[in-house]
Amino acid sequence: MFNLTEEQIMIRDMVRKIAKQKIEPRAAEIDETDEFPMDYVEVYKENRLFKMVLPEEYGGIDANTATLCIIVEELAKAYASAPQMLITTGAVLQVLLKAATEAQQKRLFKRLEQGTQTCSFALTEPNHGSDAGSLQTKAVLDGDHYIINGSKAFITTGEVAELHLVFVRTGAERTKGISVIMVDKNTPGFRVGKKEHKMGFAGTGTVELIFEDAKVHKENLIGEVNEGWSLLLNIANMMRAWGAACTALGNAQGALDYVVEYAKQRFQFGKPIAGFQAVQFMLADMAILIESARSLIYRIAYIMDTNTETFKNIESLVCMCKAHAADVGMKVTTDAVQIMGGYGYIKEYPIERRMRDAKSVQIYDGTNQIQRVVIARNMLMQPLFLKG
Repeated sequence: MFNLTEEQIMIRDMVRKIAKQKIEPRAAEIDETDEFPMDYVEVYKENRLFKMVLPEEYGGIDANTATLCIIVEELAKAYASAPQMLITTGAVLQVLLKAATEAQQKRLFKRLEQGTQTCSFALTEPNHGSDAGSLQTKAVLDGDHYIINGSKAFITTGEVAELHLVFVRTGAERTKGISVIMVDKNTPGFRVGKKEHKMGFAGTGTVELIFEDAKVHKENLIGEVNEGWSLLLNIANMMRAWGAACTALGNAQGALDYVVEYAKQRFQFGKPIAGFQAVQFMLADMAILIESARSLIYRIAYIMDTNTETFKNIESLVCMCKAHAADVGMKVTTDAVQIMGGYGYIKEYPIERRMRDAKSVQIYDGTNQIQRVVIARNMLMQPLFLKG
């Protein structure tokens, strides 16, 4: 049974207060303008949220997976876009903690004391999304520097990031020829390209990154040459659990909370629509789905944090977690729009935004179809049964 620690309760309450007072009041405006919310950045910096994954010596609390899940869920309850800059930055910092040398960590963590303190996780390319192993952005060693050419697409937080963790091709073999290089935003030959105007997830600074003979010192290589794919696999499980899945969960919970109150106050045929069994059943099903997603997410967080081997293949459980939570988010927000009727379909109310934002989670961090491919592949390779 998963129980919150006193520290986790304190963090949850702090983030919940931030979400209510600072995040939610700005959500509609950000959705309309698509401007990157620098006020959110300042709030996160003031409360050290960017540094949660870091050890105490670097200003963090060495937050575990469950704690990160709590933070993302609470922020997404207010606005699904709000935690995205924390997710990308947290993923980059976790890679550095696992693979960077002590000297690199000191240098890069000090660099992140400047500016926005944000990072981007630059993996996806225009022609290589789910097939990330075929990426083509190339880095060639020339003396003491790597010369990088290529482009990245749909990079969250890329618009304002101080540092970009870039996956590049350094060898001929598919997944065995990929390396990871940290690129500073001020690097010669590097620039931020066009900004993507999306259906949802406004204010996330989603852009393309362009490398034209970008010159990066070899000291910025993270881990070993051609070992980037193993780093990606190492971090992908955590990203899907506390990133995508918790975003979907929080967004769905926020939608349900809103529509429950709406159903109590909206009168039709002489009584609140909450009094009709058809609406009650929809609300009940939404709650069941949300709780099932939450249970799966925090179970995987517990397994990650305690190294409990309940399933033979943790990868399958993570894929289930991401796919299920994303599908739940889409179903719950769509039903919330239906319950509100015409008012659910107009921008004066937040539910249509939540539905648009929910769609994104079914696509990023590996589409839900890709998650199912991995689950099925692992099932057919070895039995996948719950042990207890």
